[in-house]
Amino acid sequence: MSSLPHEASPTPPSSGLNALEAALDQSHEVQAKVEACADDLATANDLVKEQIVEGQTMLPAAQTLENSIAVEIQVQECADDLKQVTDNLEQGVGQVKEVELALSLSREALAESEAALVISRQAERAASRRAMHDQKTGLPNRTLFDDRLAQAIAGAERHGWTLAVMFLDLDRFKAINDTHGHAAGDTVLAIVAERLLGHARDEDTVCRNGGDEFLYLLIDPAGRDNVARIAGLVRETLAHPMTIDGLQLVITPSIGIALYPDHGTSAAPLIASADAAMYQSKRRQSAWEFFEPR
Repeated sequence: MSSLPHEASPTPPSSGLNALEAALDQSHEVQAKVEACADDLATANDLVKEQIVEGQTMLPAAQTLENSIAVEIQVQECADDLKQVTDNLEQGVGQVKEVELALSLSREALAESEAALVISRQAERAASRRAMHDQKTGLPNRTLFDDRLAQAIAGAERHGWTLAVMFLDLDRFKAINDTHGHAAGDTVLAIVAERLLGHARDEDTVCRNGGDEFLYLLIDPAGRDNVARIAGLVRETLAHPMTIDGLQLVITPSIGIALYPDHGTSAAPLIASADAAMYQSKRRQSAWEFFEPR
């Protein structure tokens, strides 16, 4: 009768998954032991049958005792191993639950981090927008306008475009502030900004230069005559009556126009030329004026 050696119980793995894998491996070993024990018992039973068939109705006491002890040892070993497998499985399941809990907490922390990152990016974009846009009108400010004008000039150099910069100043705006208050003046600025945005193309840029001054960049406007037509439409749009707190106000702009590359090949000269043309328009009380180099 064969006897399987009793192996020392393995040290439980630190990882829940590793513990489960070890327990499953050990269960296969125990299964093999149990099967071997069953084979031994079957073999012993066959020997007893053979001896009975041969006429030996009684087995020697020593042999019977030896067989009984060997079988008992094997059964006890299998029982011990099964208990160890059960303990390891329980430990592995517990560790797996701990890992799952830690993973769940990690996912929650990751979700919170991602939410915080989204909020941070939104705050960053909002701060960037505040830094680059006028707070009263929501239009790009002079810093952003200068950047877009520089980019437009670089594109015009590469592609042979023309550019137009219109400088707008609202006529008699100070009288509105003095007569109706700064709140009414701020509303006028907001309405003017809205009308300019509604008139501009996606590729164009409108900005508030400060006070009652606005800048309007036209990308490749297709010639001087078309620029004059656009200036006329802008003036007509802004001249529509505004109703503010029961008051009907009419605002007209003085418009000066500078062309790239005729009146400047960089941002500062173009804006300065458009500004000079605006003052010429105000002096002449005309709808618009192109820059006239002296």
